[in-house]
Amino acid sequence: MKTIKELITFTRDVITWSLSGGIIYQLYLCILAALMVLGVYAYFVQINVGLAATNMSDIVSWGFYIANFTFLVGVAAAAVMIILPSYIFKDKDLHKVVIIGEVVAIGALVMCLMFVFVDLGAPWKAWHMIPVIGLFNWPTSLLTWDVLVLNGYLVLNLLVPAYILFCHYYNRKPDSKKYLPFVFLSIFWAFGIHLVTAFLYQGLPARPFWNNPLMGPRFLASAFAAGPALITVVLIIVQSTTSFKLEEQIFNKIRRIVVVAAIINLIMLFSEVFKEFYLPTHHSQPAIYLYFGLDGHNALVPWIWSAIVMNVIGTLTLAFNPGRNKPIILVPACILLFLGIWIEKGIGLIVPGLVPSPMGEIVDYAPSWVEVSVTLGILALGIFIVSVLLKPALIIEQRFEARES
Repeated sequence: MKTIKELITFTRDVITWSLSGGIIYQLYLCILAALMVLGVYAYFVQINVGLAATNMSDIVSWGFYIANFTFLVGVAAAAVMIILPSYIFKDKDLHKVVIIGEVVAIGALVMCLMFVFVDLGAPWKAWHMIPVIGLFNWPTSLLTWDVLVLNGYLVLNLLVPAYILFCHYYNRKPDSKKYLPFVFLSIFWAFGIHLVTAFLYQGLPARPFWNNPLMGPRFLASAFAAGPALITVVLIIVQSTTSFKLEEQIFNKIRRIVVVAAIINLIMLFSEVFKEFYLPTHHSQPAIYLYFGLDGHNALVPWIWSAIVMNVIGTLTLAFNPGRNKPIILVPACILLFLGIWIEKGIGLIVPGLVPSPMGEIVDYAPSWVEVSVTLGILALGIFIVSVLLKPALIIEQRFEARES
């Protein structure tokens, strides 16, 4: 009975702290809410019209939704690059921000699941993804594995921080025996969620652009660059707008993680480009379509070259660190790298895998206003979740640190 009362008090205060704040914070939440309303409206249009409201077709059957899903799986998995050194190598600096990394992962996972949901076309089709009730086709279907690992990772990232924050709220030291096994499980699970997603594409021999043994390692490398880059931006925002202060070495350690992963990602990209263009075959047509255009269809060419330029500039800036971790240099570099990988691992991965079709058909694809609006709504939902979870988490952690000192 005592535990239930404590849980009710904890939940009430968390909700209060999440939604309270100054006029700027309230306006920020209202803007996110307005974008979510726009997304809901566009989704109702999609329900009424069907997936014909999107610019997807029989040829490009996966578009903007699945592109964002694929990228955000990596962002969610990248929290492991903060968790791993914090718990395995006992890094006290990164342990201070591990909660922030896990909150970012929660927001990314919710967005991933929402992108899969809207890509189904209508909500009543979602029952197919429910174990036992739906046509789950487990364990033969990799899609069912993806459903399991994403939901499992979401539960792990919700329960572990919630338990730690609950204990800190009541000024208790968390029992490591109760949460550490789940932390170690989440580390392995993080690698699994992105590898399973990579195997979804890699296991399609009729799609030569995806049927690549480097797909899994490249997914991990790009994720471990883009995810910590986003976490760095979040940390800078937190430090600039709250009383939660971070030491210089935290940014140094995360920046090094980003640089190493980004360099490996670029090396693998160069390896793939060499394989496609040194002795091109008919299997190289999707890559030709992506990088140079094919038969007059070149909608993706400026996007992929812009992505490569952003990747290179972001990586070099973070590697040489000309601003010595000053936000005026660090933030643009992280955003450039994040956007470059988003383009490359989003539209730059999905559409060329489908174009040309196995029959040689070529079409250009660009998302419709419905897809863009639904996407903005889902992104706003993810940012809203991160915001309302992060605010009370920082308050609890600061109060606990003050009591400890």
